[in-house]
Amino acid sequence: MSTYLTFFNYTKHAWHEMVERPEDREAATRKVLEANGAKLLAFFWMFGDHDGLVIYEAPDPIVAGTVLVAIISTGRIESLKTNALLTGVEAERVLDLAKVASAAYAPPGGATNWHAEYGLEG
Repeated sequence: MSTYLTFFNYTKHAWHEMVERPEDREAATRKVLEANGAKLLAFFWMFGDHDGLVIYEAPDPIVAGTVLVAIISTGRIESLKTNALLTGVEAERVLDLAKVASAAYAPPGGATNWHAEYGLEG
């Protein structure tokens, strides 16, 4: 499973409704994730640029997207910002693969020997 972090902001209407009728939004989030084969890892409300964040695992980006579209389609979420998270092991794998892939990459501007600029030849 892949891990995702989603920041969210409620609409003013959603805030009004939640104040009038307080409810457990973590439970609602867990329910929609689990109904789609995903797993809630963390749910926090927060102060700052976003109203809260959710960390969850999903089998693939299609499932993650499905849940996000279902939630935002209610009109009660003003914005979502989602990032895929990598463990240290996954990040190391990315770096290993990037080392190989960079040999085939030609950067913008036509630099033909960009590896030498970084001491990567040799």
